[in-house]
Amino acid sequence: MIKTIMLSVCIAASSLSLDARAEDASSLSRSALAQNDRHYTDGPVTQVDSIGVEYGHLEEYIDWLNSTWKPTMEAMKRAGLIVDYHVFQATPNSPDQPNIYLMITYRNAAAALDNGVELEYVARNVICSTECQNQARVVRNGYRRVLGTQYIRELILR
Repeated sequence: MIKTIMLSVCIAASSLSLDARAEDASSLSRSALAQNDRHYTDGPVTQVDSIGVEYGHLEEYIDWLNSTWKPTMEAMKRAGLIVDYHVFQATPNSPDQPNIYLMITYRNAAAALDNGVELEYVARNVICSTECQNQARVVRNGYRRVLGTQYIRELILR
């Protein structure tokens, strides 16, 4: 019985010692990170959607961007969920390449990846219910294809 108690005390002491060492290592790594030797800092994150709009439907797509997408982006900007947004037209080399790029800039990676619920809430208030938006997407998919989404981070040079 005494051996069991002694063993329990030793294990508890070792556990506390390991916790203290882990905490020291954690604070050491935080201070090492604070004294970063990188010659840049992480900037905002931009979501780039590559869109292929079918021939003859560009004006229709631009009308949707102006009537629905832009007001939604403006509302998200006012809510502080995004920093900015842009639309670019490209000249594709082949039919499988995008001719429109939609870019949405977020403050950082967390804002880009972790605000889905907030973004959806704003979209529902500006456009319509999620079900209604999905029905509109089906119609839009008749003349445009989302070819991919990429996240890029700006590196701010020192």
